[in-house]
Amino acid sequence: MSPTAQAKAIARRVVFPFTAIVGQEEMKLALLLNVIDPKIGGVMIMGDRGTGKSTTIRALADLLPEIPVVANDPFNSDPTDPDIMSDEVRLQLDQGVDLPIVQKKVQMVDLPLGATEDRVCGTIDIEKALSEGVKAFEPGLLAKANRGILYVDEVNLLDDHLVDVLLDSAASGWNTVEREGISIRHPARFVLVGSGNPEEGELRPQLLDRFGMHAEIHTVKEPALRVQIVEQRAEFDANPQACIEKYKPDQETLQQQIINAQKLLPSVTIDYDLRVKISQACSELDVDGLRGDIVSNRAAKALAAFEGRTEVTVDDIRRVIILCLRHRLRKDPLESIDSGYKVEKTISRVFGIEATPADATQTNGTGQKLGVGAG
Repeated sequence: MSPTAQAKAIARRVVFPFTAIVGQEEMKLALLLNVIDPKIGGVMIMGDRGTGKSTTIRALADLLPEIPVVANDPFNSDPTDPDIMSDEVRLQLDQGVDLPIVQKKVQMVDLPLGATEDRVCGTIDIEKALSEGVKAFEPGLLAKANRGILYVDEVNLLDDHLVDVLLDSAASGWNTVEREGISIRHPARFVLVGSGNPEEGELRPQLLDRFGMHAEIHTVKEPALRVQIVEQRAEFDANPQACIEKYKPDQETLQQQIINAQKLLPSVTIDYDLRVKISQACSELDVDGLRGDIVSNRAAKALAAFEGRTEVTVDDIRRVIILCLRHRLRKDPLESIDSGYKVEKTISRVFGIEATPADATQTNGTGQKLGVGAG
């Protein structure tokens, strides 16, 4: 590698390593499962200020393996999968055109709070379309986020209409822009990650329900752990490259684990009795709609795949179901989101397992199993 290329790689890679992040197992688990199966539907992360939300999401994007994309395509089109390629690329493929392919880092797109709908969805140049007869489209952030991660900090402060647009695109995998009778669509399949502080208000229940998982994070209370976090951050700030090198083996191991899980996922099965019990739990908790059932099934399968298994266990369900259901419960408008105790109690009864205080927080043991503990 030439000195210039090396300098560019170093400049691009200065991101705090994911495997170095201490604690916050619930958030890390939810993010990893969504990367393994983006159809889970994204993550809503609510918690205190300064608890590493943005750091963790950037670290995850940096950890992910490079993906093949069609060169010079604004939508990061997949060269082989028609569901995540633009109409233009598909047309070229049908015509037998030899498409140039490059390897590209997974994009993490930050959505600024003041973003307009045009900035998010893209714009059509009507004048050019009418005068030259071509569809002049200026891609927006959804185009850039295709096959990547779209991160919205303070999502609870974002305009409800924009949140709706994001959730629609994330669910359908496509973004359609219509102006003056001209319609353009492009693939927009991404992992939607929203974060916020509950003190600044909650999302409306209709929007909250559209997020696949809901992770709660809290400030670390244990003094020794706080010191460890502060020292790690100081070590990284003083010499980022040395810190990255130190965690490189762990990063590579976890990256390979994610790749293996993505390949194994289609083979993972979940026993009929377990599926019935998931639906029974959703029914007893009075969860509206069927999203809770679907997401719980998907998340349990993704966790089994992550741990290299092809069969879902009761323990897999127990570890993910609070994340999948806690934000779907009906609640008193004056209450904050249930911490998971209500879900844990119902699951324990339906599945006949013993509840422990640690289960309610969903942190018991996940650090070791994930391989993303304190390091």
